Amino acid sequence: MRKPKAPAANRARIVQAAIDEFAARGFKGASMDAIAARTHTTRALINYYFGSKEKLYMAVLERVYAEIRDAEAELDLDHLPPVDAVRRIVGFTYDYYLAHEGFVRLVVAENQARGRHLRKSRAMRTLNRPIIDRLARVIERGQAQRRFRAGVDAVEVHKAIAALGMFNVTNQFTFGAIFQREMGAKGDVAQRRDVVAEIIVSYLTHGGGKQ
Repeated sequence: MRKPKAPAANRARIVQAAIDEFAARGFKGASMDAIAARTHTTRALINYYFGSKEKLYMAVLERVYAEIRDAEAELDLDHLPPVDAVRRIVGFTYDYYLAHEGFVRLVVAENQARGRHLRKSRAMRTLNRPIIDRLARVIERGQAQRRFRAGVDAVEVHKAIAALGMFNVTNQFTFGAIFQREMGAKGDVAQRRDVVAEIIVSYLTHGGGKQ
């Protein structure tokens, strides 16, 4: 086929359309024809850029993870007291999941696939390291000031923040139906966010100095 013009722009448009398609239907259910239709291109052009459906899906995963990591880089945590910095990370994460439910759905779908596509991505091995390093620096500052307890694993704290934030999106319908509570973007989002922040801060400060 003739070499297409504006390859970078074309790739970006295809990936964005693929994010929506894969988030809505998962890897198996997503249609390459639907992605082509969304971008007014062809399956042949998509394969020209990405090689296969799986490689396009991996590009989607890399894009959505890169976007949240780029957004986290703008948090400007170094000038904040450690407790406030942790609250900012928690608040950002909680709100990001609400604003990007497609990201959450992709994470859930890839977990259902046992992470087999994500593990093939070399970029993913380093892409998610910055948030751990950023959180570790905050924790270390808190420990130096005797605000946070010793023996804290930044990966475990990040996992807890992600789990508590995602629950509000992933379980919004079942939990809401069972307990008659508004979930997701409905109801008292600020209160739910504050509860998560308080849980994380309480864990970090348990056994540490006074705030």
